[in-house]
Amino acid sequence: MELKLYDYIGNSYKRKNQYLHELATIEDEIAHTKGAEKSSLKKRLKELQANKANHPYIQKLQKYEEAEKQFLEKLKQEEASFEQTLKTNNARDKKLHIQYFKAAKEVDFYQPFVDLCYDAELKYRKAVVIDEQMKEVIDHLERNLKELSDAKEALEKLDSTKESEGKKAFSEKKKDIEIEYTKNLNSLKKKKEDGVISAKALENEKIQLVSKKKKDIDLLESTLIPSKYYKELIESKTYETTKAIKHKLAVIDDNESNVLRTTPIEIDKNIKWYPVASCLIPGFGQYLNGQTTKMILFLIGTFFIYFMALPYTLGFGNYQADGLMSIFTLADGAPKIHKSIIYMIEGIISLFLILISFAILLVNYKDVKTVSRNTIKGIRPRNWFETKRNIFEDGFPYLVSLPAFLVLLFIVIVPITTTILLSFTNMDPKHQSKFQWAGFVNYLGLTESDGMIGRAFWAILGWTLIWTLVATSLAILIGFGLALITNNERIVGKGFFRGVFILPWAIPAFITIMFFSIMFARQGILTQILNNITGLSLDIKNNSFQTRLTLIGLQGWLGSAYVFLLSTGVLQAISADLYEAAQIDGATAWQRLTKITLPIVLFQTAPLLIGQYTFNFNNFSIIYLFNSGGPFNPSVYGNLAGSTDILISYVYKLTMDNQQQAVGAAVTVLISLALMVFTFIGFKNSKAFKEDK
Repeated sequence: MELKLYDYIGNSYKRKNQYLHELATIEDEIAHTKGAEKSSLKKRLKELQANKANHPYIQKLQKYEEAEKQFLEKLKQEEASFEQTLKTNNARDKKLHIQYFKAAKEVDFYQPFVDLCYDAELKYRKAVVIDEQMKEVIDHLERNLKELSDAKEALEKLDSTKESEGKKAFSEKKKDIEIEYTKNLNSLKKKKEDGVISAKALENEKIQLVSKKKKDIDLLESTLIPSKYYKELIESKTYETTKAIKHKLAVIDDNESNVLRTTPIEIDKNIKWYPVASCLIPGFGQYLNGQTTKMILFLIGTFFIYFMALPYTLGFGNYQADGLMSIFTLADGAPKIHKSIIYMIEGIISLFLILISFAILLVNYKDVKTVSRNTIKGIRPRNWFETKRNIFEDGFPYLVSLPAFLVLLFIVIVPITTTILLSFTNMDPKHQSKFQWAGFVNYLGLTESDGMIGRAFWAILGWTLIWTLVATSLAILIGFGLALITNNERIVGKGFFRGVFILPWAIPAFITIMFFSIMFARQGILTQILNNITGLSLDIKNNSFQTRLTLIGLQGWLGSAYVFLLSTGVLQAISADLYEAAQIDGATAWQRLTKITLPIVLFQTAPLLIGQYTFNFNNFSIIYLFNSGGPFNPSVYGNLAGSTDILISYVYKLTMDNQQQAVGAAVTVLISLALMVFTFIGFKNSKAFKEDK
């Protein structure tokens, strides 16, 4: 037990409980002595604890508690009598008057006991806050309610003659305001013509004149037209009696919380067992700590754990599976109609439900432990007002992210986990309904260059890397080059060229790819044109090299539009002063390009350009739509893929055409890991990322 107490802010206080002070003193002496003296101190400590009821301070404290009990019983009766004298029927108004009435009584009662214990001091200080500030709130409320009622009554009994006269007077006065506005506006225009003020200054002054005219008209309308005046008054007084009152009451709550934070607590009981006792029942520890609202929130977590997560994990409510054990069994020994994939998915869901449950239990344990430890030090548990404010201030990012995380969990993380686990099974054409765990067999099969799957994998991987690097780099070069050309001040018709250059991006890629696929067929128009020009006999879609070359060129054109847009935006933002200064210093056009243009463009677009590489690595549509991954070479790829298939289309054919889901999942995992590493390295080494850090 500590000799001193501490509040939420960290200020230290002396103990008022003399009995606990003596206990703490003896315990401190025991900790710093040895031998016979230590045994004597322990004996003295036991005697003090045994004679607790006879301790002078404890007897004073008991008298205070008895007096408080009688006071509260009497106060309850007086409160009921006072409520009968209130003229208002509004529940909120009654509550405020009763709070003020009780606070005045509590101030008188608790003041003599302030030096006796911190609980009495806390109640006294809170009562003082309400006694000093609630009167102002009540007066403000009653005054504005009276004015609101009078305004509503006046609006109902409005004299139509006065209303008509007011509207007539308003129309006449409004003309004067309009005339004054026109006069001032003409004066400004004259100053602009004479060169006294600039065009920008004219626009700013016009804005101010329009604003002033509107304010003057609104003020005139509410002054001369009675109905307008009373409607605005009603709106104002309604605000004062609702939101303004809430704000004033929030100030009182904040002041009460400040009292709570700066008044320590002394406890005469062992609460170290609270966290352990409540670790399996979220909400129980909050109940022991007197935090009722927080207890309700954690009880919802208890309901989720024991009535949703745990039953589902044990197999109750599953579609086919047996809860968490389904991950291990994978429908082994289950009825024929049961599928292993369903068992795996339901097992994964069970696993995540258990993880969420553990997270709730951990948060609960840490909360109870923190509150209990602070209480022992003297820090009072937060009230609901403070807890709510802390949640909405410090915990706001978590509150906003929680719904998105739950959605992300079941539509993204669960499928990803399923894919990863599936890669360690033997799901293939022979094991579609029922499959078992196979360890690293699929990954080892991909590394074996003599096997058909491994041989096809390495061949496709090599082409995928070439495709990604060459096609993306070509698109970047074309896009950036076109942006440089159209940004040149000597180019005429920039708008036309920019419109043409973004067409590949504006037109759906599906249409463009299918168009070129037809045009590059053996008898296609583009093939015939190329044959006539070169004198060759091209068969693009049946020749691996020609198909690959065409795909790279086509993707270079399709991807260039996006890079063109990015580069154009950055180029237009570069100040011409930089180029002028460089030119004065004698920099050549090439030096201006490499030292000014390229660094600025890359700094702005590098993260997006890295994204283009990752996009093309998985660019399924152009590969599949142009030639379905062909032409086909069974001696290298078997019946698993074609010579222009990249890894993503290879995965599609493995899973959809060949039912090799396990191998497809293994390839998918490898693709994901490679892209994550590449993207991380690219972002980390980009100048934009380093500058941001």
